[in-house]
Amino acid sequence: MEELSLATPSILFSAISLIMLAYTNRFLSYAQVIRNIAAEYRKAPTPEAFDQIKNLKKRLYLTRSMQILGIFSLFLCVVCTFFIYVGWHVTAVYIFAAALISLIVSLGVSIREIQISVRALEIHLEGMEKGKKE
Repeated sequence: MEELSLATPSILFSAISLIMLAYTNRFLSYAQVIRNIAAEYRKAPTPEAFDQIKNLKKRLYLTRSMQILGIFSLFLCVVCTFFIYVGWHVTAVYIFAAALISLIVSLGVSIREIQISVRALEIHLEGMEKGKKE
């Protein structure tokens, strides 16, 4: 097993921070969209708005999972750095592996969330197509 240096987990700090910024921006934009659709739905409930609300609810939960996994990955990188610093190299290797796995899962959830986001846009386009036909 190769020994880690302090630089190894530290490399992920900036990458995870950028990913977390993107996840937070997604979350904030969803919050705004949800507020708008909820107001629209209260005024005039439509099947399209209801479908969008269901879709946004899924996306919101996935974004929360992405954020939690990303934060957990960052936390594990910090713990790994500490263990390298105190000389517990074997433990640090396993913790770093867990940090990488957490980051991989977070990115996988992000892929799923993107797929659902595309479906939301399809719902919107279908609504516009129905309006054009009528």
